[in-house]
Order: sequence, then C-alpha cells, then structure tokens
Amino acid sequence: MASFVEPVTLSNRGIRLVPLGLEHEAGLAAAAADGELWNIRVTTVPEPADTRRYIQDALRQREEGNRFAFAVTDEATGTVLGTSSYHDILPAVNRVEIGWTWYARHCQRTHVNTTCKLLMLGHAFDTLGCHVVGWRTDNFNFASQNAIERLGAKKDGVIRGHTLRRDGTIRDTVMYSMRAGEWPEAKAQLLYLRDRPRG
Repeated sequence: MASFVEPVTLSNRGIRLVPLGLEHEAGLAAAAADGELWNIRVTTVPEPADTRRYIQDALRQREEGNRFAFAVTDEATGTVLGTSSYHDILPAVNRVEIGWTWYARHCQRTHVNTTCKLLMLGHAFDTLGCHVVGWRTDNFNFASQNAIERLGAKKDGVIRGHTLRRDGTIRDTVMYSMRAGEWPEAKAQLLYLRDRPRG
C-alpha cells in the first residue's frame, strides 16, 4: 500500500527539498553548528553527536507513516541549510502538520523559510489534496509563533502540559492550522513576502 506522502523532491528559487537520508548527516550537523542551535531551549535541533540518530529516527517515522523529513539544500551547491518535515500524517482526514523545522543561522530571516513553506504547502494542498495543514510550537518559542502566523495560519488554541522539553520541563503547545480554502490567499501573501525587496 502506498504511503500518503510519497518520496518527492521540491524546488524553487534556488532551494531544493530532498528526502532526508543518512547521506545528509555531515551537512545537517554543520547547519546545526551554525549558531549552536541545539542550545536553544525551545527547539529540537540535534547536537552534532546526535545527528545520525536524529536522521535514523526520522527514517523510522517515515517507515511508520508518521513523518516525512526533508533536507533543505542549496540547489546550486547541495549544501544542507536545515530540515523540515510533514508529521502527524492523517490520511483518513487528509491532514498533515509541518514541523521539525530549523535552519542554519545564516539562513534565518532570509527567503529560505518562506520558499520552503510555499513548496510544502503547495505540495500538501495542491498535490496531496489535504483539507488541513497544521503546525505546533512551544508556548515560549515566540519566533516560531510569529513565523507561523506570517504564513497565514490561524491559532487553534493551546494544549497545556502537552510534552517534555529536552531540559525536562513540561511545555504547553500552541496549535495552528490552515484550511484548503485559505491557501490561495495565503499563497498570494507568501509570494509577495518572498519577492518583495529586502532593505
């Protein structure tokens, strides 16, 4: 039986999303090292020594049908810039979430995230036929919340006492979603944000 999310490569504006594999281990570790991202309390970025296990976990979750992880790469050089995933994949209701997203520091606040989200949202709504795409983030990850809201997603609510952070504290999780009918307007706005001149 085919998976809801089949292996696919997505590309636009010099950014290529390819299925994450063990061949990306060194590149992903280097991306995480750009800014020592694993030290950010409210993210799930692996430490360099844990990068292989991080990828192996993603591959296992792909086999189980729960997650499909991409390596975000520079199309010209093949350099790994970060990663993003479809997860909590629910074929019965045509729903996926987008998460496990992080980028090397030098890619943050550039067109990379907007381009990735255009590619992933377009594939989810236009190819997979999703009715809803969701996001979740730590209640203290305000940068992530702002980024999700800039995409045009609507805040659904907060799940209190939802899961553990890496430091053992219990986090509240902020939930967002976008419905298929909201995608055309969100896409137009994202294209505007991506293509506008940056001062």
